[in-house]
Amino acid sequence: MADDLIFYTHPKSRGRIVRWMLEEAGRPYKTEILQFGTSMKSPDYLAFNPMGKVPTIIHKGTVVTEAAAICAYLADAFPEAGLAPLPGDSRRGPYYRWMFFAAGPVEACLSNKALGFQVPDERRGMVGYGCIEDVTNALEYAVTQFEYIAGDRFSAADVYVGSQIGWGMMFGTLEKRPAFEAYWGRINSRPAAIRAREIDDALVAAQQQASQ
Repeated sequence: MADDLIFYTHPKSRGRIVRWMLEEAGRPYKTEILQFGTSMKSPDYLAFNPMGKVPTIIHKGTVVTEAAAICAYLADAFPEAGLAPLPGDSRRGPYYRWMFFAAGPVEACLSNKALGFQVPDERRGMVGYGCIEDVTNALEYAVTQFEYIAGDRFSAADVYVGSQIGWGMMFGTLEKRPAFEAYWGRINSRPAAIRAREIDDALVAAQQQASQ
């Protein structure tokens, strides 16, 4: 039932990552669209997400926030979709490694670049990502070892890491290296990715029309 899985989002947010993941999982879900600064900060929403941000999912009463965590949770909640290596599989190491590398160093590094902040050379040791050159090189390494992040099969890690790469190249915070473009090309045209984009793009268009 769709009410067993509720998805709180906004079509111009990191919720687009989770939308893609939900479409990959292939399970029914109910979408609740929230607005920045208003319904995201309402007492009802803050009661289960004190950050007042999206995305959030509630699955049979379990609240999960943070896009990477939601992707990992959904992959484990619906193993029949085959979106995570099973426990004991050697591919589970790179699956977790690169998903959380993207959620930590990559996210922080690209966000700081977008804001125009650069870590002083003498302070790099204090920052998890060090410098953008190291992050970019490590990310390139991640996408060139195998066809997908965790090996020969697409996984939730590709949803999350791929989204970071796609957005980074789109917004100019990540260098358009051939390896990134090739990897993004391999995953960007998946049917679930296309469905997710169409859903969110239609929501954006509807909001724009309503505001005119």
